[in-house]
Amino acid sequence: MSLLNMLQGRLRLPVIASPLFIISVPDLVVAQCTSGIIGSMPSLNARPLEQLDEWLSEIKERLAAHDAAHPERPSAPFAINLIVHKSNDRLEEDLKLVVKHKVPLIICSLGARNEVYDAIHSYGGYGIHDVINQFFAHKAIEKGADGLVLVASGAGGHAGNLSPFGLVQETREWFDGPIALSGAIAHGRSILAAEAMGADFAYMGSAFIATHEARAVDEYKAMIAGHGAEDIVYTNLITGVHGNYLRPSLQAAGLDPDNLDQSDKNAMNFGSGRVKKWKDVWGSGQGIGAVKDVLPTAQLVDRLAQEYAAARTRLGTHSPLVNPGWR
Repeated sequence: MSLLNMLQGRLRLPVIASPLFIISVPDLVVAQCTSGIIGSMPSLNARPLEQLDEWLSEIKERLAAHDAAHPERPSAPFAINLIVHKSNDRLEEDLKLVVKHKVPLIICSLGARNEVYDAIHSYGGYGIHDVINQFFAHKAIEKGADGLVLVASGAGGHAGNLSPFGLVQETREWFDGPIALSGAIAHGRSILAAEAMGADFAYMGSAFIATHEARAVDEYKAMIAGHGAEDIVYTNLITGVHGNYLRPSLQAAGLDPDNLDQSDKNAMNFGSGRVKKWKDVWGSGQGIGAVKDVLPTAQLVDRLAQEYAAARTRLGTHSPLVNPGWR
């Protein structure tokens, strides 16, 4: 069975909530899944390693309890993000726990390896890989990924610099499997736009930082709700990989957003040393202009669902700009 077939009829919206480093925890994942979208978190958010085992058990138990109480609206599947980069010395142990708990969906980042996808497929799981260009997209599929997360310009965290139109279009020329599109998506209209471009899912992260269940400080949540696209800075200084960050957080950390140094990609760090950097400097995508308040996750998904439905209704009518008799 394909990933899309497995998910058919199980979602309220075609949305994958992206894994947010430090911020995504079981409370947020469960709230996302019980609201009808795929919730996710990075495995490295659980520290120490033993906590990941506990968290995976907790998520499964809470989702099962919800499904038993609400058979008319069962929860969506959840996902775990694995950093496959060589600097992640926990990958092997985290992968063993993913297999033990038979996590339905794995999102791999920063590296593609056959043995990782073989392990995911061994229990019937699915793996998708986030990529920023065609080179990495081809490599991920060759290594066994079932689908792709296309990280376009404007996405939060480690983002690419390609237009979503070009990135999806060129990927669809050779790949007909599941695609999630990431890049400044924080409104129901944008979810529908991602589908119109050829993606199967919208991949959303920054809007969920400003939710009650997110493990982010209040100042971070307020900054997401109070700023817009022009307040985002694209730099590789923080981790060695280019990403988007909130300008006020860079300034608060004593950095000049308009005169940032370039980092050596060989200095990438995805272990414990990375935590302090991400506590001081806050990532965000360019879609946050649609985020006006800090809300419960369920209320945010309600808003997205209403906007999505309204956009579908609007596009159901004929455009007044188009001559219907044109041949």
